[in-house]
Amino acid sequence: MDSTDAIDSLLDAWRTARPDLDPAPLGLVGRVIVLAKKLERDVDAALEKHGLTLGQFDILATLRRSGLKGGLTPTQLLESVVLSSGGMTARLDQLAKDDLIARRADATDRRKVVVELTAKGRKLIDAATATRFEVAKNALPPLKPAERKQLESLLRTWLASRE
Repeated sequence: MDSTDAIDSLLDAWRTARPDLDPAPLGLVGRVIVLAKKLERDVDAALEKHGLTLGQFDILATLRRSGLKGGLTPTQLLESVVLSSGGMTARLDQLAKDDLIARRADATDRRKVVVELTAKGRKLIDAATATRFEVAKNALPPLKPAERKQLESLLRTWLASRE
């Protein structure tokens, strides 16, 4: 049995206010937007316990996932996170100030800068990642495993069509 939510009320209101328009697409899109905002608030609250913003977490996590490759350039980091170059520079400056990352000249091209995790940064991102994964686990929808897999596949298709 399906339950109703705030989006249902919104759709009903639009059907009354503008019967010439079909608000049905807002049902799916609106729910995704509302859900994304709620999920992001949960993540923000969890990361705040580690003294991190989601943007800072994304940078540190990208560096952590890069493994032992010797760091990434700011351009490589930009390709992995959704920030402007100015936003990236400001975040990198703060992370360096907090001794979570270090910048060094590239060994093959001294004009390039390579960003690496410090030992402090690695310890912090490891703890924050465990928290982030737990928040994601707790946020899973109340669906059977097969239904979650199907939902993930459908969302992947939708996302790919928008990239």
